[in-house]
Amino acid sequence: MTLKQLIYFLAVADTGRFVQAAAEARVAQPTLSRQVQALEDDLGETLFTRGRDHVTLTSAGETLLPLARRIVADVETARLEIAELADLRRGRLRLGATPSLCVSVVADVLAVFHDSYPGISLQISEGGSQDLVTDLEDGQLDLALVIHQADRFTTTGGNGGPLPAGSLRGRAGSAPGSSAHAGGTLGLTPVLREELVAVSATAGHAPLDDVLGDHAGIAEIARHPLVINRPGYELREAILSACAAAGVTPRIAVEGGEMDAVLRMVERGLGVAIVPSLVLAGRSGLRTTRLDGSGWTHRTIALAHRTDVSPTRAAEAFRETLLAVLARTSRTGGLPPGVRFIHPGA
Repeated sequence: MTLKQLIYFLAVADTGRFVQAAAEARVAQPTLSRQVQALEDDLGETLFTRGRDHVTLTSAGETLLPLARRIVADVETARLEIAELADLRRGRLRLGATPSLCVSVVADVLAVFHDSYPGISLQISEGGSQDLVTDLEDGQLDLALVIHQADRFTTTGGNGGPLPAGSLRGRAGSAPGSSAHAGGTLGLTPVLREELVAVSATAGHAPLDDVLGDHAGIAEIARHPLVINRPGYELREAILSACAAAGVTPRIAVEGGEMDAVLRMVERGLGVAIVPSLVLAGRSGLRTTRLDGSGWTHRTIALAHRTDVSPTRAAEAFRETLLAVLARTSRTGGLPPGVRFIHPGA
């Protein structure tokens, strides 16, 4: 098995056609076909079911696919790590973040990072924590800002070492469909603690806080039409779990969409939503109600990385930049209401 064979295998898997895969890999189609056949011979399994105009993965191919992606990604990371030896004048940072962070602190941190390291290419992936953790485990991301789930991570402190057990508490239990990293655990650096709030439109239907007052429990909120994110978002799972624990069934008015879409739907009076306080800056069309309850009404934001490979220098530089920007913003009172900086070294 060679790296070239895995690259050709991924090209065929992604395109579904040997001819198109050869074009993307910039190699003659017979050469690519021979290399894929050699890989199949070496493994003793057929990786593709070959049709007249299209190919599909066999069970063996589906098993190899995520492993091949990780191997190729790790090799590319090794190449970039060598290139970064020149004082971070070149390189790449692949950062994942939840939608609530992409519309708040991430842009500010990236602006400072880009000013300090203009030669580093920035690639940003936006998604729910579950999706980002999967991409991080598969080697598609260098770092990810995610919502902490206690059983998925090894928590790391200011010096990168493990924190004492129980020093950071998160929502227990992995979300449905999650899987442990094949090569080990993920490292975690807690950075922010944020409050969840209920939001409603300021015009049109009666505002939520006119009905519920300044505070409301999940049972009261569940009586109103709810706008909620698509599956894959930790916030969605937290809301539904809170409803289940309270013995209520939410009335979902709109299901799906990223954070900006959810907020816009609420502004238009389609329903109420439970969102992180981080996303409310500049949203004059929304009114807020604080949540009664414990455990689920606050959450921890953490910077996650793989522990089975060394972080790139660009990733280390971003971590330092992130902590410095958040610490400075916290000292100057620039964090939104309901958000606080909690890095252990602060």
